[in-house]
Amino acid sequence: MILYIAALALILSSCRREEYRTLEGAVWGTVYHITYRADRDLSDSVTAMMRRVELSLSMFDPASTVSRINRGETSEADSMFADVYALSARVNRLSGGFFDPTVAPLVDLWGFGRKGRDFAVPSQAAIDSVMTYVGFAHTAMHGRQVVKDDPRVEFDFSAIAKGYGVDRVAEALRRAGATDYMVEIGGEVVAAGLNPRGKDWRIALDAPLPTAPGDSIFDVIQLRNQAVATSGNYRNYHDISPDSVFGHTINPLDGQAARRMSLSATVIAPTCALADALATACMMLPPERALALADSLPDVRIIIVSLGPDGWTTLQAP
Repeated sequence: MILYIAALALILSSCRREEYRTLEGAVWGTVYHITYRADRDLSDSVTAMMRRVELSLSMFDPASTVSRINRGETSEADSMFADVYALSARVNRLSGGFFDPTVAPLVDLWGFGRKGRDFAVPSQAAIDSVMTYVGFAHTAMHGRQVVKDDPRVEFDFSAIAKGYGVDRVAEALRRAGATDYMVEIGGEVVAAGLNPRGKDWRIALDAPLPTAPGDSIFDVIQLRNQAVATSGNYRNYHDISPDSVFGHTINPLDGQAARRMSLSATVIAPTCALADALATACMMLPPERALALADSLPDVRIIIVSLGPDGWTTLQAP
C-alpha cells in the first residue's frame, strides 16, 4: 500500500502541467512585469528576492546596507553590495570614469536626488565643493569592508541596481526550475528560453519622447538568454528654456548635468546589471566613444539615439 501511494504521488507529480504565468506589481519606485513557465506559482520566490535587493541597495530604505554605509554606521558590505561594487569598478574603468556610483551628492545638488528641491542651476563653486569628494578612487573594498577616504562620500547605485535586481529575480526563477521567462522591471529586461508562442522574446524599445512607457516605439528586438537596458534623459530633466535643458544623468568627471547630446542609450548584454551600467556611461560619452565600447566587449550591442538638426538619429554597434 505504501509503495502504491508513493508511485501514485510520483505519477501525479510528473503530470503537473507547466504553464506560462504572469506577475505584475510595483517595486523600487517603478513597475514590473514577469512572465515565466513553471508548474507552480513562484511569486513568493520573486518577492523575497526583490526585498533582498532593496535591503541591500536601495537609497530610499534607511535600513538598507548602502544607506547605512553612506551614513557611516557600518563599513561591512553584504554579498549584493560587494557584487555591485565590483561590477561598478569594472564599468568605471571601461568608461574612463564616466560611470561612477559616488555621484549621489551631485545628483542631490542638481535636484534629481532623494532630497528634492526647487530647481536652480548650481553655481560652479557649489559644484567644485562637492567634486572634492566625488570619485570612485575615494573608495576601496578589502574583503567585505568598504573604505572611504572622506566620510562625505556616498554611493548611489541607481544606475546599476535595477539591472542587478532584474538579474537576481531571473536567478530566483532559474533556481526554482524555470527555463523560459522574461523579467522586466522599469524597462530593464532579462529574457531566457522561449516565449508562450515558442519563439524568442520580442522586446519593444521606447522612442526617446516624453510619452508614457510603451506609447511610442522605435524598434523591436528579439532576445534569448540576454538582457537589455536603456538610459535616457527624455523623461527626467529640468527644462529652463529651449537652450537650457538639463538631463538627470550627471557627468562625474566635471559635475555637470547632461545637455542632451544623446537622448537615449540602449545596451544589449549578457547580464542586465552590465547593460544598465553601460547604458548610463553611454549617455555621457560622446556617441563614437560609446559605440567603441561595443566593439571592445564580447556579446555587447549598443544603440545610441542622438538629437540632430533634422530630429533624432540612431547609431549602433556592432
